[in-house]
Amino acid sequence: MKLDIDRETDLVAIAQYHLNKVGTRSDLNQLLIDEFTKDATLTENHHLLASLSIDTVWTTNYDDLLERAYTDGGKKIDVNLTKENLAVTVPGRKVTIYKMHGDKTMPEDAVLTKEDYEAYDTKRSLFSTSLRGDLVDKSFLFLGFSFTDPNIDYILSRIRNLLGENQRRHYCIMKSVAKPTGRSKKATESYDYECNKLQHRIADFKRYSIQAVMIDEYSEITGILAELNRRSHLKEVFVSGSAEDFSPFGDVRLPRLSHLLGEKLIREGFNIVSGFGLGIGGSVIQGAMQNLGHNDESRLQLRPFPQKPPSGMSLANYWTAYRHRMISNAGSCVFIAGNKKDSSGNVVEADGVIEEFDICCKQGKFPIPIGATGHSAKRLWERMHASLDSYFPGGGVTGHFDTIGNERKSDEQIVDAVIAILKRISR
Repeated sequence: MKLDIDRETDLVAIAQYHLNKVGTRSDLNQLLIDEFTKDATLTENHHLLASLSIDTVWTTNYDDLLERAYTDGGKKIDVNLTKENLAVTVPGRKVTIYKMHGDKTMPEDAVLTKEDYEAYDTKRSLFSTSLRGDLVDKSFLFLGFSFTDPNIDYILSRIRNLLGENQRRHYCIMKSVAKPTGRSKKATESYDYECNKLQHRIADFKRYSIQAVMIDEYSEITGILAELNRRSHLKEVFVSGSAEDFSPFGDVRLPRLSHLLGEKLIREGFNIVSGFGLGIGGSVIQGAMQNLGHNDESRLQLRPFPQKPPSGMSLANYWTAYRHRMISNAGSCVFIAGNKKDSSGNVVEADGVIEEFDICCKQGKFPIPIGATGHSAKRLWERMHASLDSYFPGGGVTGHFDTIGNERKSDEQIVDAVIAILKRISR
């Protein structure tokens, strides 16, 4: 082509120039297959996106990383690659992914060149129609999107013409202009020019009811997604715990308290995520199920730990990753008891429960250990009690926290205190 790719910004045009010169897109198709099947690894951002409580995703990406992230997160997906896919609905789907520019598995149909964009509304008119409908009745977060796609411009313009000022609010994350490292006049003038142009662009977005959220570094996106994740899961409660030894409550009271917790969580409008911990999980689930309606199964996410790791991965590392994914689907974590037998048959604190507490804190979730049940939960309760404000910056939970650490309180008082803390942090 005798063009310097580093000097070019319109890569769609470059693809078209190549097609014009060669007369076939086989090389482009092969390039798409090669480049999007090698070294494609999931990132923390992919997992955070997949754990958000959203049911519709539109992407211009050709890779399958989003699909893999949702599958890893235990969500059934419905992927739409072609207009034929739009006519069929996958039963029980949790998320619908629209790949509006195609996929690496079907490179001959991928939107790559100027011709593809020009013919988009003819060849992929159903995608345009579906996107237009979603933009009307859903709020979008545009992430990693440059707004240079002519299809999007056309659709947004049509919506603006139809709805005027009555459009839904959308959001996009944009990077601020990087400050110049040097102090030369040329560098300063260039910086001022780019800042001025960016402000015009942000103002233009408002015509389409798109609010720009500015960041200084792309690494900030992870923190934004983590906070969105936390807020979107405030009604989801991860229940952690295990019990070989039922002391100090005994083998009647501890299951009864666990049953009551599951019952009241559902009754008070919270949802449960559980790994089905030994001696605890069954009672929590039973209490929850007795209060679920016929169509409320989605309020109970049961994720028993798999016993066989993927090839090349140890079971311990697999379980750690599994815990991260489970807890990412919750806004808070309740810890009950937490003990197990070691290889010698001695009862010891459950290291898995301790790890889940650490993951909970790392992800910015709210930990609620019922210290009255002893073992790991007691140790975690004592650790938190010494600096409670650092775990609950909003305050207002001290009395309830004291209650869940007091084994002399009744089951009803302890569970009611847990519910009160959850309501406080989910405001």
